[in-house]
Amino acid sequence: MTYFKNVTNIQYEGKGSTNPLAFKYYNSEELVGGKTMEEHLRFGVSYWHTLTGNGEDPFGAGTMLRSWNHYSEMDLAKTRVEAAFEFFEKLNVPFFCFHDIDVAPEGKSLKQTNENLDTITMMIKDYMKTSKTKLLWNTANAFTHPRFVHGAATSCNADVFAYSAAKVKKGIEIAKELGAENYVFWGGREGYETLLNTNMNLELDNLARFYHMAIDYAKEISYTGQFLIEPKPQEPTKHQYDFDVATALSFLQKYDLQGNFKFNIEANHATLAGHTFEHELRTARINGMLGSVDANQGDTLLGWDTDEFPTDLYATILAMYEILKNDGLGKGGLNFDAKVRRGSFDPEDLFHAHIAGMDSFAIGLKVAYRLIEDGVFDNFIDERYHSFTEGIGLKVVEGLANFHTLEAYALQNNPIRNNSGRQEMLKAKINHYLLDSLSNVTV
Repeated sequence: MTYFKNVTNIQYEGKGSTNPLAFKYYNSEELVGGKTMEEHLRFGVSYWHTLTGNGEDPFGAGTMLRSWNHYSEMDLAKTRVEAAFEFFEKLNVPFFCFHDIDVAPEGKSLKQTNENLDTITMMIKDYMKTSKTKLLWNTANAFTHPRFVHGAATSCNADVFAYSAAKVKKGIEIAKELGAENYVFWGGREGYETLLNTNMNLELDNLARFYHMAIDYAKEISYTGQFLIEPKPQEPTKHQYDFDVATALSFLQKYDLQGNFKFNIEANHATLAGHTFEHELRTARINGMLGSVDANQGDTLLGWDTDEFPTDLYATILAMYEILKNDGLGKGGLNFDAKVRRGSFDPEDLFHAHIAGMDSFAIGLKVAYRLIEDGVFDNFIDERYHSFTEGIGLKVVEGLANFHTLEAYALQNNPIRNNSGRQEMLKAKINHYLLDSLSNVTV
């Protein structure tokens, strides 16, 4: 059966194309700095938004028109696998991602849930044998069901802690079975609403114990994928323990977990934390913790996670700048944790949305590469901090200064001269490189 009848394989047609179902800037085989765009960007499709999202919101029912929606339970799950791989292949993406309940329904017991997962896992594995699309990462949904009302690994109920461990154990087994390059921990309800009823110390200790158990089990079954933590503030609990990269990094360092995890950074989560996307990427990168990216964007007029497809070219340029400076994402990739708007309900809209996101990151890649090659920011930053490469500044850097020597230097009463930060000029440089890139087809 064909699920996307009105769409053929999406091709690169160049910026002059007027075909809405074609790439204008993303050419998977084009070389940028010795690597293809596909190798740089490692795009992934999110199973949840693409295959299971129905368009409902807090004020209205679902709107999505999907040919598989008349099925239910395991029949629906199997049909979605068929539709998923048709979508992956027509879009020509190298990766996809999923939560456990995205691909298989929960049963009346954990045993039945696991049996459902086993059936669908084997079906996905069969499709992967003849498809280029591989599993970037999978994860366990430990936030939707009412049992997780007080959290999962941080729940006040030990039975829930045990149930959560069983779900993650199964998830790691699936990751190994399907060759997932990563396994993600997203603490959807790992936080608290009020300290009046919360033992914060126990909850954080238990979360660390949970992660150590996961590491031990991965070693036990020889799963070698990268473990990722996805920081997110505010939603759904008021105080999330993984609020942002800096908070989560502090947690990992305290509990001797840093060497076993990296971060999966989401753009919309960064803005919810009061940061820019590039800030979170930079914080992870300079600490050697940048692992993968959930590529989306939020609406600055709305204070929640809108999960829009990325079309802000400034954001994609600055994101790719950090990723290139990181020497790529290793086992990670750019997963579109994004959903079409409620009014974009036709099946073809899924392709329009992904094309827009992929083209946007292709532009970001090319502009960021040129900015780095030309040393636009590096040269300016080197000059701005030049005072720390000689004299008293060099002594500070080399650990040869103390308050006595610094006071003696300051008492010389030498005039202090600061240089302009030239923020506006640097932003204009981005505009120049962006517009120049759009007028040229080669790097």
